[in-house]
Amino acid sequence: MKSPSVAFRTNLKLARFTWGPLSKIAVQQLKKLTLEDALVVANGDLQLLQGRWYVTHTGLLRLSHRKRCHGIITTIVARVSDPNASRWVFKATVYKSADSHGFVGFGDADPFNVSDAMRGAELRIAETRSVNRALRKAYGIGICSVEELGSSRSIDPGPATTQKNRPQHHPNGSNNAQPRLRDQLSVLIRQHNLDPTLVKSYAADFCGTATLSGATRDSIESFISHLSSAARENRDGLICKLNSYAQPAEAHI
Repeated sequence: MKSPSVAFRTNLKLARFTWGPLSKIAVQQLKKLTLEDALVVANGDLQLLQGRWYVTHTGLLRLSHRKRCHGIITTIVARVSDPNASRWVFKATVYKSADSHGFVGFGDADPFNVSDAMRGAELRIAETRSVNRALRKAYGIGICSVEELGSSRSIDPGPATTQKNRPQHHPNGSNNAQPRLRDQLSVLIRQHNLDPTLVKSYAADFCGTATLSGATRDSIESFISHLSSAARENRDGLICKLNSYAQPAEAHI
């Protein structure tokens, strides 16, 4: 097992490689999350969005396992759920030990607060959100989980960068503000154990180009964001989608 200081340096190095330069506050928060909660960037425990850290469902489950969580119970809150409208509300209770009174968290999901890629999975997302909230309460995790965020359209992207001020770069290149998109995609592929060839085919199709090298940087960034969300929220569905690209090209016409 790595010492806390080594674990933090490893986390910091990978975080900078994945997301580029970090603010002083982000570095301090990462240090706290590493030393106090043993969250690991390489394991997908954390995500950085708009300069803010978010814990993942994977990270919370790993934390509960390390803490020897006694059990988690989830139930549908029927009185406020509406299957016809794909609106679901779950209650999760985390028991840290056999004699624990339990830590309760609620999670909801409907077509208006899930991403377009996850439409139809509202029930599973609601359950995941409830579990995340209960686990965060039980183990004192003060940051929000990424699965609790609503649709990507509701996330403030921050100040817009005008075309005039935007650094010039190759579609797959890098600038001083962020790592190469190719590297970001490689990290996602390794992190979620995806087939690189199938991901490349999916990316080209997503970007509307014959090959990925012909796609614009903006479209590749959109694909990376989409792939990351899909891998976190519904990996099985993503694998099915990727497998469709293993078929002959005629199947996609």
